[in-house]
Formats: sequence, C-alpha cells, structure tokens
Amino acid sequence: MDRTTHLRQRLDDIGRALAQHDDALALIGLGSVGRELDRLDVYSDLDFFVIVRPGAKDRFLENTDWLEAAAPVVFRHRGTGDGLHVLFADGIYAESAVFTVAELGRAAYTPGRIIWKQPWVSDDLAAPAARPRPRGGWTQAKLLGEIQCNLYVGLLRFRRGERQAAAREVQLYAVDRLLQLAATMEPEQTTHVDPFANTRRFEQRFPQMAAHLGAFQQGYDRTPESAAAILDFLSARFPLNEGMTAAIRALL
Repeated sequence: MDRTTHLRQRLDDIGRALAQHDDALALIGLGSVGRELDRLDVYSDLDFFVIVRPGAKDRFLENTDWLEAAAPVVFRHRGTGDGLHVLFADGIYAESAVFTVAELGRAAYTPGRIIWKQPWVSDDLAAPAARPRPRGGWTQAKLLGEIQCNLYVGLLRFRRGERQAAAREVQLYAVDRLLQLAATMEPEQTTHVDPFANTRRFEQRFPQMAAHLGAFQQGYDRTPESAAAILDFLSARFPLNEGMTAAIRALL
C-alpha cells in the first residue's frame, strides 16, 4: 500500500472506530485529506475534526482508545483545549480537534469532507458557519514602513548583543511582512491557499519572492547580512525613506 492510500485508509479506520461509540457523531477530514485530496502526498499528515455529543468532549480528548482501535499510538499531546496531536507507531502523524456541534458552529475552518457520520447528522457540518477573516488591512506603504522599522530595531538589538531577539525581528517579523508584500508585487499562482497561514505553499504561490527567501533568512549569526539583503531588495524596487535607509545602513 502506498503512503497516500495508507493515510486515507487510516482516516477511514478512525471513522469505523468512532462508529463504535454512541457519543461520536461525525469525523470530518480537512486539508489534504479533506476537499484538497489532489495535494495529498507522502509528506502529508492527517487533519480532522471529531464531532461528539455535549458532555463527551473530555472523554475523547483524554481517552484515545478510539485512535488506538485504528492503530497503535506512540505519542500524544494536548495542544489546545480542543486539540489532540498524535503519532502512530507507523509514522503517521495526526492533528485533530474535538468539538460539539454547537462549538463547531463557532469555529473558523476551511470546508472539509465527511469521512463518517451518524445517519441523522447533516452533511452541512463539513462546511463552516464562520469563515476565516480575509487577510487585508495592510497597504503597500504600511508594509514597507513596518519592514524598515523591523530592520532598524533588529540591527540595534544585534549590536547590543541580543542576537536571538535581533534574528526574530529581522528574519521572522520583517520576513512575515515581506510575505504579505509579495501579493502586491507579483501575481499569485493558482494553488491551494491556507487562509490561516500565509507561509503555506508560499514557494508555489509567489515564486519570484520565494527565490530571495534564503538571502533574507541567513541564520542566527547573520542577521546583518539578512537585513542588508532585505534592504537591497526593497531599495531596488521601491522609493524608501532616505533617512531610515541611511540609519539602517549605518548599523550594517
């Protein structure tokens, strides 16, 4: 059995295990095991929601017999109040959440795929009632201003000896803004978009910007070099504030 078939089979097995529990109502596959099966590959994990009756949530989060019935579990972690992360003995990793129907109605998620449900449960559960908030509110000018501030503050911290804080300011925060800026600089290529994480499939969506990311994130000891690469990239494409540009270059 190839890996992708194995992943789909594991999700079906979890559905069959849930069917043995009266308090379980539905299993919803998400992401690459939901409605985006075309991107399922050997590196995919399992993302799914388990819908249960009121009062049964803690039982499914604390007692993983419903997962063990599908396959042996070697690692489990409660990530949030709703979430459960597990690693199966055969290397399949799963991120799940357990909700009641009422809680699911308040959750924001991308449309999923019903894997299993009680006969009387509506298929509509797979589609969210609350949609993710669209990205926005950042103009190109605001993004450029934020990036320049990130570079300046990060370099000050680097010179002070705060290399961890500096690396985050330049190679994380500034780069996050650059990822947002990409949408104003090049056409987004057609692929699956994750409304919760702009970093997902960024290389496929914005290949021109992605070609520079290695230079923007050169590592813990190379924050000045990373900042210089970001500043050079922006200076070649936008009319940046001369005063701030000079102040940043003075710290390089």
